[in-house]
Amino acid sequence: MTIIQAVILGIIQGLTEFLPISSSGHLVLFQRLFGLKEGVVTFDIAVHLATLAAVFIVMRKEIWEILKKPFGKLPLLIIAGTIPTLIIGAVFGDFIKNMFNSAKSLGFEFILTGIALYYAEKTKSRNKGINSTTYADSVVIGIAQGVAILPAVSRSGLTIAAAISRGLNREFALKFSFLLSIPAILGAAAKDGYDIIFSGSGFANSVEIVPLIAGMIAAAISGYIAIRFMLKIFSKASMKIFSYYVFALAAFVLIDQIFFGKFFGKLF
Repeated sequence: MTIIQAVILGIIQGLTEFLPISSSGHLVLFQRLFGLKEGVVTFDIAVHLATLAAVFIVMRKEIWEILKKPFGKLPLLIIAGTIPTLIIGAVFGDFIKNMFNSAKSLGFEFILTGIALYYAEKTKSRNKGINSTTYADSVVIGIAQGVAILPAVSRSGLTIAAAISRGLNREFALKFSFLLSIPAILGAAAKDGYDIIFSGSGFANSVEIVPLIAGMIAAAISGYIAIRFMLKIFSKASMKIFSYYVFALAAFVLIDQIFFGKFFGKLF
């Protein structure tokens, strides 16, 4: 992996982690377009962790409040949302990776994200803030986050869509999705890191230190920009805009798989 490729992938990771269009799906897509081997696990872990820096910077006030009041409503909502995510990841994580860890399912997973984003906008009442959000709401959002362990299903897309469908107002839905990403990303990184250490499979595809650092910096900066962008425009922008984009990506992937097989392999 060259420095330029690492920077491009880092930018893609940072932007797509917080835009509801699937960061993991885009990483797989562009790794294929660049001709890189799948399974560059160390790089994927590094850029995912780098995006957390952006969350901590932008959401520092909310995080500070959580630290000051660890048994307040917000941290308890986050815990309620994290539990189903952890259960789904622990029980089904390895099975899903073995079943879907290829580009063949990429197009269908983009379609799933697009459907969730499109139909989330049909919810009429969206006025729940932190005080009126229930723990049941958090569990549903956490389940949606768990489903997003599928490679090209957007974590932020599904959690935001689930939050809106449960009646959360757009600002709180967005912030809650960002905060819920912290334990999810840390947990996924810890699991993947554990697999690398004890299996050794990830080191064969490890990235040199300079491209790795360049990719992490790019991911952190672009992640910060993406979060700021979403916080600014999300109150006015429709989720359908993002659904159209992922539907177009799905079409691109499926056309290649059905007719050419150049980047993503033949579907049949």
